[in-house]
Amino acid sequence: MSEFIIGTEKTVKAVVTEERLAVNVGSGGLRVLATPAVAALLEKAAFELLEEHMPEGITTVGTSISIEHTRATAFGAEVTATAKLIESDDRKYVFTLSASDHAGEIAHGTHVRFTVKAERFMEKLK
Repeated sequence: MSEFIIGTEKTVKAVVTEERLAVNVGSGGLRVLATPAVAALLEKAAFELLEEHMPEGITTVGTSISIEHTRATAFGAEVTATAKLIESDDRKYVFTLSASDHAGEIAHGTHVRFTVKAERFMEKLK
């Protein structure tokens, strides 16, 4: 497995579609970007940053995420989510997170992921 450099970032983008709205996710009654959708997009950025460098059979799983969703985003807007690696210790990776739309920051927080052997991890579920 390659070494990860502290400060490495990954950014992903998504449009606020019907399936990402609070009213459709079940997290609220308005047609705005749902907090769970923001969390998923932020986690995706962290996952993709690590996944690009994992050997075959190894992946990462999220074990904690803490975000503050500070501003609403309308249907149709584009959201940018960035995960920045701030700590790496053996199998543990810690990130700071930020998300924004055309008007500025909409969320920020932290996230922790651990590497696992994919097959072994799934076997434990049986």
